[in-house]
Amino acid sequence: MSTKKYSRRTFLKSSALAGLGLSLAAGATPGLFTGRVGESTTPAILGGDPVRSNGWPEWPVWNPKTDEQRVLEVLRSGVWTRGNVVKEFEEKWAKTIGTKRCLATTNGTHALITAINQLDIGAGDEVIVPPYTFIATIDAVLMNGAMPVFVDTDRATFQIDADKIEEKITSRTRAILPVHILGLPANMEKVMDFARRHNLLVIEDACQAWLAEINNQKVGTFGNAGCFSFQNSKHLPIGEGGAVVSDDEELMDRCVSFHNFGRPHGHVGAGASGYVILGSKCRMTEYQGAIGLAQLKRLEEQTKTREKNAGYLRSQIKDIPGILPYELYENVTRAVYHLFPFRYDKQQFNGLPRDRFLEALRAEGIPCSPGYSPINKMPYLKDAFQSKNFQKVYPPEMLDYDRFVERNHCPENDILCNEEAVWLYQNMLLGNRKDMDDIYRAIEKIYENSEKIRS
Repeated sequence: MSTKKYSRRTFLKSSALAGLGLSLAAGATPGLFTGRVGESTTPAILGGDPVRSNGWPEWPVWNPKTDEQRVLEVLRSGVWTRGNVVKEFEEKWAKTIGTKRCLATTNGTHALITAINQLDIGAGDEVIVPPYTFIATIDAVLMNGAMPVFVDTDRATFQIDADKIEEKITSRTRAILPVHILGLPANMEKVMDFARRHNLLVIEDACQAWLAEINNQKVGTFGNAGCFSFQNSKHLPIGEGGAVVSDDEELMDRCVSFHNFGRPHGHVGAGASGYVILGSKCRMTEYQGAIGLAQLKRLEEQTKTREKNAGYLRSQIKDIPGILPYELYENVTRAVYHLFPFRYDKQQFNGLPRDRFLEALRAEGIPCSPGYSPINKMPYLKDAFQSKNFQKVYPPEMLDYDRFVERNHCPENDILCNEEAVWLYQNMLLGNRKDMDDIYRAIEKIYENSEKIRS
């Protein structure tokens, strides 16, 4: 048989019926994409050879020759706490994102806590949040004494469903906290429209969305503040680290003061000494700043590589029945793919459960994950509601955990989390086209053998 790779649409139109008849005559499950010479057709999970036996690009990337000089200079200087190197990193990140100011913090969680706190969001306030996010988003709201209100997920995009935000706005609502999850931008045009009409604050959780854009504007720059993370798995890895960005000079002065024990800064306590506001301590260190400056040099090039590979991989897998890649909103001009997500429909795979599909994909040499679990119905919420501070601020009906879960039911998110979502990791997108073809071939192979694997 020819090894030429025909268009799958052409193949389906021209030979689906003939292939079906031959397959049924042979007593086999019909295969839509069969016939590559030299490939084992037995899935690896059933004892066949895996599609891929070599590894994937390592993460994080570190080049001692180009990256270590600045770090060593910092270590040898003895100036390890926040200083000029962190300031330089802040200036370069603000310029990269397109904001007037940036404040570096210990991590993305504290960036969120700092921004929420200094926007005076706290006890008695409600903050609209998505349920498809990392725990840090919700922790930052609770740590400031505010109440999270969950809005269901748009399964096609994996983002907060902006069309459902307005129905959750109450007299207590103070802010909307959209998350550009997985490096895919949320629907900020609608979010900002609702915020303007209802006089709400907006804090963008861009902790997974470095350089992502909507209408050629970087995410993190639409709301009152944007927050980023530089944890080890992130595209700008520092080990730990975060940042708050904003054009609001007074807000940023307050954030700087807050993150440094409440000491005077800029508009805050000008001319005063001592401690002028209630603060915390979440300063970035100088050697973290030096690592960040080294990583920043390669961020744009790596982002372009991920974009190119994600686009190609999406074009390859989108026609496999039961595989539904992420969708982007029309105004998205750049997605950055901290994770490559798609939805899995087991009915198209002969009822093969998602967990078994993931197991089969890993056996073929393709790392993958089912992603998040529903964060709107976990015990940490009950623990927060039982705390002394929440008990003193909120009425009993708001702290009834069972009623809270009922009010914050997100059925679309449950389907995404429990049945559909599949993630591929960002470092995989730093490979080449052959690597992307391996992912496609592995999924295709599982599709063709789904009945055998299920049995």
